[in-house]
Amino acid sequence: MSPKTILWIALVSTATAAAVEMPLSVSDIVPGTPGHVRLTNTSRQPVTAWSLATTQSSNGRTHREVHTADGYLSEATHGISGASAALERLMPGESRRVPVDPLPAGASVDVAAAVLDDGTGIGDEEALSAIFARRAKERDALGAVVAAFQEVLPAKHGADALAELRQRLAALVQREDAVPCRAALDAVQTYQQKTNAEEIDRSLETYAAFVAREYELAARHSQRRRN
Repeated sequence: MSPKTILWIALVSTATAAAVEMPLSVSDIVPGTPGHVRLTNTSRQPVTAWSLATTQSSNGRTHREVHTADGYLSEATHGISGASAALERLMPGESRRVPVDPLPAGASVDVAAAVLDDGTGIGDEEALSAIFARRAKERDALGAVVAAFQEVLPAKHGADALAELRQRLAALVQREDAVPCRAALDAVQTYQQKTNAEEIDRSLETYAAFVAREYELAARHSQRRRN
C-alpha cells in the first residue's frame, strides 16, 4: 500500500469519526429528585432532541435508564406562555441545566443519542428510532388538526365554527388521543367564552396558523437524515 493511499484512508477515517461525534457534552451532575445536569452543544447547528442515559451500580448490578427530551417544536412555541423551557432547542455553543428525574447519588450520566436540526441522528439506534417514530405520530396528529381547521373556517364563522370544530376535534381525540388533538380541542373550548363573532374568527385563524406552523416543523423534522 502506497504512502498516499495510507494518508487518504487516514483522512477519510478522521472525517468519518468527526461526522459522527456526539454534539453534546455533559457536566455538573447534581443528584436528586429532580436532579439535573448541564448540557453543552458543541456542534455548529441546533440540537433538537437528546436522550440521556443514567447508570448506577448497586449490589453488583448495573441499572441504566434513558431520559429523552425533544424540542424541535420550540421553533414555533418559543416565548409562548406555558411553553416548557426544558423543551427548547439547544443552540450552537449554548450551555443549559436540564432536569433528570430521578438522578440517584453516584449515578453517571452520558448522552445516549442526539438529533441535529438537519435531521441527523447520532448515537443509540433504539433511542433515535423512538424519537423519530414519536415525531411521525405527532406530525400525523397535527396534520389532522390542520385539516379540520382548513375545512371548517372557510365555510363557518363565529359560534357555528366553534361548534363544528369542537365536534370534529372531539372525534379526533376519541380516535387518537394525541397531544395536538387534545390541545386544539382545549383551545376551541376556551374560545367558547367569547361572544363576538369577529373576535372568535380572529382567535380561530390565529390558532390555525400556529398549528399549521407546527405541522410544517413536524413534517420536516420527522424525516431522518442518514449519516
